[in-house]
Amino acid sequence: MTTYSVRPEATRDAVQAALGDKIKHISIALDEVTVEVAAADYLAAAQLLRDTAGCQFEQLIDLCGVDYSEYKNGSYESPRFCVVSHLLSVSLNQRLRLKVFAADDSMPLVATVSKLWSSANWFEREAFDLYGIVFEGHEDLRRILTDYGFIGHPFRKDFPTEGHVEMRYDAQAARVVYQPVTIEAREITPRVIREDKYGGLN
Repeated sequence: MTTYSVRPEATRDAVQAALGDKIKHISIALDEVTVEVAAADYLAAAQLLRDTAGCQFEQLIDLCGVDYSEYKNGSYESPRFCVVSHLLSVSLNQRLRLKVFAADDSMPLVATVSKLWSSANWFEREAFDLYGIVFEGHEDLRRILTDYGFIGHPFRKDFPTEGHVEMRYDAQAARVVYQPVTIEAREITPRVIREDKYGGLN
């Protein structure tokens, strides 16, 4: 059985026709279409992508945050936080990557799309938890992976690898306690194997 898939150029053209001047950048790479819109146009653009004939992206299959602060060794000139969504049109068998950068690095904020695609609910909570990106209009924006008392957002590039606090069970107090991190950061040097035929390898 053969499946029909829309050519990426046709998807790009349909997206361009639907979004018009809301598009900041659109490209095709590895047969995948990526479109970027401004934070102010994000919700309207998402609705157009869902509802416009020729687009019909009925499903949001993934949404995540990205921290670009160290991208290209810090030489990448753009806002720091980005939300990337992967959309699927089941009826037209086409896919699209939708990107939006939060305008303010100190308070990353974009609109929620959870009212358009219910699957965005937990994805947006995860991006909030791990990156600190706030989704305006989300009905239940709270942490989903880290503990309620967790400090910071662990997927940010400036978050220390060892964290800020650690928790352990205290048998005397009969409860979990939090305390400052006792792990000392150390540089791990990989073991170099110099034998010519180590493990039977030539």
